Amino acid sequence: MTVELLAAAVIDACEAEGIKHMLTGAFAFNLYGIPRATKDVDVVLSVESSGPMERVIARLDPVVEFNGQVQFDTLTWGRRLVGVARQKSPIKVELFELFDDPFVMSQFERRRQLFSKQINRTTWLPTAEDVIVQKLRWGRSKDLNDARDVLAVQGTETLDMAYVEGWCAKHGTATRLADALAGIPPL
Repeated sequence: MTVELLAAAVIDACEAEGIKHMLTGAFAFNLYGIPRATKDVDVVLSVESSGPMERVIARLDPVVEFNGQVQFDTLTWGRRLVGVARQKSPIKVELFELFDDPFVMSQFERRRQLFSKQINRTTWLPTAEDVIVQKLRWGRSKDLNDARDVLAVQGTETLDMAYVEGWCAKHGTATRLADALAGIPPL
């Protein structure tokens, strides 16, 4: 099973259970930036109790093995469940529970139903601005490069830069944003 087929399976499971969701990570970046390979599927799910998450996991059981132990995101302390595809070359699936972090809530509320060429279907994805803010917030080297690439591909003239700058001010990542902007090669 390819990572694209696995992403579609996760989306199908969320939709079958009627759970609001959003595909994030490299799949969201690839829509707005310079496409790159990935070996994981990241999805944020809006669940108010543990039942819906377990139903999604049960639907995925034929193709994904979850260890059942809740992990926490080291930046926001959001809950996530991690699974590995049941195949020769494992692909990771991370299901993040939506929680009350102001940015995470804003990102989820602003999500859009868009067509992803990568998985050849329409699905819920964050906006380009929210991808930039999230990547700057995480701050890992590859995330900072991703933020720069989305800024370069989308162009600051088409982005809501006031929104991006506002969140960067709140997160203390304005210097990262300035560095990303300065790192865009001239045309």
